Amino acid sequence: MKFKLAVSNERYEEIKAALSEYGIEIDDNADLVLSESNQFVDNLLVKDTSSNERVVLPVSDIVFLETFGHAVEIHTQSKTYKAFDRLYKINNLLDPDKFLRISNSVVIGRDKVKQIAPTLSMKFILTMSNGRKVDVTRSYYYIFKEYFGI
Repeated sequence: MKFKLAVSNERYEEIKAALSEYGIEIDDNADLVLSESNQFVDNLLVKDTSSNERVVLPVSDIVFLETFGHAVEIHTQSKTYKAFDRLYKINNLLDPDKFLRISNSVVIGRDKVKQIAPTLSMKFILTMSNGRKVDVTRSYYYIFKEYFGI
């Protein structure tokens, strides 16, 4: 039986060797495809708001994403970009170990949280590494606490 592998470059040889032990042949022209279910993007295609150019933005640069209606802004340390997709679609492309949704309109980078301030109404106010403040809403309060081990 022949399969095509759609996996990350880092794991390709390891997976190919494991499948070969079971007599499974790897062929790029095969009709059946095996893929990783946890394959996340390393870059996003975004629009620079100051120059109006399309830019390939490394996901590691993202501090947080925020949506206003259908428009999604991606904030980095020094710039703001516009995304071409909806927030839920972008969130599905991001590694959940590195990004967390904290409200219906905000997704944060886990390693970009600088300060966490609790409020009296089951909320948190986060200061991000770029100095901006975002709120963890009540709906996401317990998810946030569990994610950060608070």
